[in-house]
Amino acid sequence: MTPVRSLFFHLGIVMISLGSKVELTCVEYYLPGMEFPAFETETYQCAGQVDFPRSSDGEISAVVHPSLQDKDFSLLRPGEPLFLSLDGQSIHYSGEKPLYPVFINEAAYYEKKIALILAEKVRVSVPALRRRTH
Repeated sequence: MTPVRSLFFHLGIVMISLGSKVELTCVEYYLPGMEFPAFETETYQCAGQVDFPRSSDGEISAVVHPSLQDKDFSLLRPGEPLFLSLDGQSIHYSGEKPLYPVFINEAAYYEKKIALILAEKVRVSVPALRRRTH
């Protein structure tokens, strides 16, 4: 399973989407009968993982391009620099549509062969929530 596909905070509620399963967890307890109104928000959905370019022996042969480093959630358009090879050549994003890179160059993902995750911005509707009373 890929990392958490989307995460957002609104009115004390955390919504975590893992694949097609959605869990809602209350961060704070609320009074019986209190309702959180329905709302719409933008969030990010995983569109795929990108590994570092590698040599024939499996070694990393490029680093994240300096123009992308520390730019999580910034729009990446086709043709823009993605990696910088060890000999100084830019390697460009060849995707078909603009996406948002996240978890860029996270050391914990090196062993998983993930240089970054690409995400798509989506709009979601969250229904009203009312605490059940007994």
